[in-house]
Amino acid sequence: MEQRNAKANRIRGLTSDYGIVAPREIVQLRRAVPVWLEDINCGLSDRFRRLLVGLWEDLRSLDDRIHELDREIAELAASDPVARRLQQLRGVGPMVATALIATVGNARQFANGRQMAASLGLTPKQNSSGGKERLLGISKRGDAYVRCLLIHGARAMIQMARRRTDALSLWVMRIVSKRHPNVAAVALANKTARIAWAMITRGTDYQPELAAY
Repeated sequence: MEQRNAKANRIRGLTSDYGIVAPREIVQLRRAVPVWLEDINCGLSDRFRRLLVGLWEDLRSLDDRIHELDREIAELAASDPVARRLQQLRGVGPMVATALIATVGNARQFANGRQMAASLGLTPKQNSSGGKERLLGISKRGDAYVRCLLIHGARAMIQMARRRTDALSLWVMRIVSKRHPNVAAVALANKTARIAWAMITRGTDYQPELAAY
């Protein structure tokens, strides 16, 4: 993903020197490059065209590989009963579900969901000064990749929660009203991890009526 984005950013940077405004979306960028190459009036030199062709072919190859990996992950998640159950959670898709299972296994090494969330670095660090307890951000222990996936999923959930009235949405919006959105995202990712622990270890489905507790 990083390599693909780097190629896309290089194309955007180089074409901007010619006054070409490149699309932000990868799909649109892939479509735009051939159009630029075929346009004899856009002022691109032959040398630059050869460079652009190479970058475009690299981008296309990386993008195709990412789509293939996404397809394989989706198939893996669909074939695993635990991964299928985890996808009942909002913010958890095939990638998050399979990555979480690969990291925690059957999760029985954790006594409870709080321990599993802490192992993923989703527990706020705390410090006491003058009798007051301060939150210092997340501990960032454990698997950074899984932690980032859960937090990104939580951010997407928060956007949806603004338009919903279920218990979990109301819970997270109360946090958003009092704290920074990033704090709310971590809190929601923490809750997602704790619910996931219960679903994995007990073999249960997601119970939305209990999610806010």
